[in-house]
Amino acid sequence: MSSDTPGGPGPRPDSATLDEGAAQDLLRGICFKTGPPRIVGVELEWLIHDQENPAAPVAQERLDGAVAALRELPLSAALTFEPGGQLELSSQPAASLMECVETTAADLAAVRGSLGRSGLAPAGFGVDPWQTPHRRLREPRYDAMETALDRAGPAGRAMMCTSASVQVCLDAGEEEPGPLGYGRRWQLTHLLGAVLVAAFANSPFQRGRPTGWKSTRQALWADLDPVRTLAPGGGLPPREAWAAHVLDTTVMCVRRDEGPWDVPEGLTFREWIRTGAPRPAVRADLDYHITTLFPPVRPRGHLELRMIDAQSGADGWLVPLAVATALFDDPEAAETVYRTVKPLAESAGSGPSPRNPLWTTAARAGLSDPELRAAATVCFDTALTALGRMGASEAVTDTVAAFNDRYVARGRCPADDLLEPGALGRLSRPTDPGAEPHTGRVTSA
Repeated sequence: MSSDTPGGPGPRPDSATLDEGAAQDLLRGICFKTGPPRIVGVELEWLIHDQENPAAPVAQERLDGAVAALRELPLSAALTFEPGGQLELSSQPAASLMECVETTAADLAAVRGSLGRSGLAPAGFGVDPWQTPHRRLREPRYDAMETALDRAGPAGRAMMCTSASVQVCLDAGEEEPGPLGYGRRWQLTHLLGAVLVAAFANSPFQRGRPTGWKSTRQALWADLDPVRTLAPGGGLPPREAWAAHVLDTTVMCVRRDEGPWDVPEGLTFREWIRTGAPRPAVRADLDYHITTLFPPVRPRGHLELRMIDAQSGADGWLVPLAVATALFDDPEAAETVYRTVKPLAESAGSGPSPRNPLWTTAARAGLSDPELRAAATVCFDTALTALGRMGASEAVTDTVAAFNDRYVARGRCPADDLLEPGALGRLSRPTDPGAEPHTGRVTSA
């Protein structure tokens, strides 16, 4: 639903010089736009695999041809590609959950059909189970990103080139306190977020080997950068906390019209404003800097929930979309789930997500952790009830219920299926990866 992708090009740096006070005012004004929750969106990242041999790398020429065909499709969503060739569909803001589901399903049907004509398919894993990181897009912004992230180790390249997610985008909430207030919703995202990590963990392999994590993708994010991937800390109100976090996080790169972009080391945005070097910072630089921050929840006026692994199957993507929307936007469900997950704060401790004990346990153990399983059970039961009040179709409700029965009620997550003996080997030779068994289907997507 956002107008850019993390690390995207953003607008040109051609506005007036920015001072520190103006930057703080801008951040406080744009990060939480309040009002009754109405709008929902979803951003779906997909790995692109060969239909007959998903474990084999896709040749660049073949991928280029498939991409060219995809760009000709009349999609509602924005179509972009990640550095490793992952496909991303970012929906338009929708006025209801069902509108978002229906338009996204139609787009996915078109995408699957186009890829299928090239013998390819979109695959839903949080991390590619087979491939090593290989960057396919050669652009200054990705050159700079790779250089910056390499300073913290190999997790950056793995994230850039082999990871995929379902990102749910919801309104920030109301200004006033209460179940739909933005302050409550901000707190809820960082506790419920761990439950969503555990319930939808779907990346236990990397380079053909088990990693010891149910969500290797979340483990990669936690290792990516000392500050860039953290939620704001310090106990400040949400607006002040986010503004301070943005200004005190290091700048990934300084864009240039020509040639390689600068990749300063240890320069925070606040220091950039104060020193004016390597050139004065402008509003466009601040906007771009925000896109290079990767916390579990990113406030962009609305809230981007970024912690969910990509899901397998034709309709696996809609389960986290439906569950998150129901739990945040239905007032009764929001109150129930807040009371349910609030005790998880004790397990989280004082550290910010995703590097606190609660989030680490969620990524490593999934729903085999008793505390997370108990919370997920209440959350899914609550979501199923709320979906009826929200006008969700029977097909959507049945899909969520099937996921609940298959996984949550049994203390399992999708990663547990992949970890069964021989499962990964069987997946490497399916006849149709897009139609692998999952839940009830919603549309022809």
